[in-house]
Parts: sequence; structure tokens; C-alpha cells
Amino acid sequence: MKEMLKVAIENNYAVGQFNINNFQWAEAILRGAEEEKSPVILASSDRIVDYLGGFKLIASTVENMVREMVITVPVVLHLDHGLSVERCKEAVDAGYSSVMFDGSKLSIEENIRQTKEVVTYAHKNGISVEAEVGSVGGTEDGIVGGIRYADSNECLRLVQETDVDALAAALGSVHGPYKGEPKLGFAEMEEISELIGIPLVLHGGSGIPEHQIKKSIELGHAKINVNTECNQVWAKTVREILTNDQELYNPQSILVPGMEAITEVVKEKMRLFGSSNQAC
Repeated sequence: MKEMLKVAIENNYAVGQFNINNFQWAEAILRGAEEEKSPVILASSDRIVDYLGGFKLIASTVENMVREMVITVPVVLHLDHGLSVERCKEAVDAGYSSVMFDGSKLSIEENIRQTKEVVTYAHKNGISVEAEVGSVGGTEDGIVGGIRYADSNECLRLVQETDVDALAAALGSVHGPYKGEPKLGFAEMEEISELIGIPLVLHGGSGIPEHQIKKSIELGHAKINVNTECNQVWAKTVREILTNDQELYNPQSILVPGMEAITEVVKEKMRLFGSSNQAC
């Protein structure tokens, strides 16, 4: 992921992270990336890993999908919101190409200490690491939190003392649906981006207006996470199909349109982020 985001920064676009909620999500996301000729980050939130069968099954299944679908664009498999140092290490050992250690609820000293341990282990294995400072609000995949803006000095300390590859600096975004228009801290964003000198990560990318997304990319965000909008369009599509045909029970007739709806959201986001045709 480190190299993928470096290229994105140099070319003024962002790479979308799209979360896997089952393996049909992975297929739908990969298809969208291939059609858009865009690099892509597939992510499993730590809280959903066991539901999906564990780190090794996820890694091997995604690897096989990439091969069987003849995917030619760059693909990163990322652990989102790693809950502990041990879980991040498990992901590295299983074959993930990137991990996020979420120490945002810890003191900055403890966040730095544990992030550094993850970075040391991951970098030894050629794997990139994302960290978080501040607190992203809302609820998603069992992650619950109130908004707490990242402190610029804490961001600088963490980056300098851990050698992390990307930083999620919480600046007003939330997981899950927004109530009203999001209000991102662009002044703080610019300050932190210039201070730390590594790519920023925007969590809670679903529902943020286009002009705010583009401004965030201008101010150093090279990775934008999307989950809620994919889930919402899948649920809407499946609900309509079942409502319109009460006798329908063939899974393929129900689920394939849901997958196609996810693919369309993924493609729209890639165009918005500017990553389309960056993998030609």
C-alpha cells in the first residue's frame, strides 16, 4: 500500500478502500476496479474477520479471486481497524499486504508504543502500516465512537517515532450515515499534512459531498475508505427484488443484482477519487 499511495500523492488522486462484508463484495469490488483500470484496496474490518472465516481464508480467497478473475490492476488486501498488535501480526502472517493498527482510544504514548511494535513486525515482512490519531465518530462494523479531532503535535510524534506509512487523522468524518452535511476540518487537515509528510487516510468516506472529497485529496488524502454506501445500495437492491417478487427464491436472481449495484458504486467512487485509468 505504501507504494500505491506514494504514486497517488504524486499524481493528485486517492485510492479507494472498499470493505469486504462477504466474498461477493470482494468479487464486485474487483470487477469494478478492473473495469475502471484503477488500483484498489480491499479491506476486512477486524471485527468481521472471524465472521468471514479468519485471516488465512480471507487472504487465500482474495488471492484466488484475483487470479481466477484475471485482475490486472494493483490490489492491496488491508486489515481495517486492527484491534490489537497480535491481530495485526496474524494478518501479516496470513498474507495481508497492509494493516491498520487502531490505537486511537489509547493515550498517545501507548498508541505510539503499540503502533511501533506493529510497524517493526510488518516492515520486517514488507508490509505497510496505517495508524490513527483522534477519533472517527459514528458506528460501523461494531466500531462506535464520538468525533475527537486529531492533535497535530500528536500526529507528528506518532509519525516520527513509529515510521508508519499512512495516517488516519480524525478531522470530522464519521463511520456510517451522516446526519446533515459533514464538516471536515480543512485548516487542521492542511496543517497536519504539511507537518507529517506521509499520506493521509480519510475514514467514513461514504456520504461526504464531492467538493469536500476533492478538497481532502488536494490536502494530502491518498486513501479514502468507503463501506456504508456499498452496503446501502446492496440492501436497497435486494429489498426491492424481494418486495417485487414474493415468490422468488433463487439466490442468484436475488444476489447478483446486489453485487452489480456494489460494482457501480465502486466505479463511481473511483472516478470521483481520480483513480480511474491510473492502472493502465
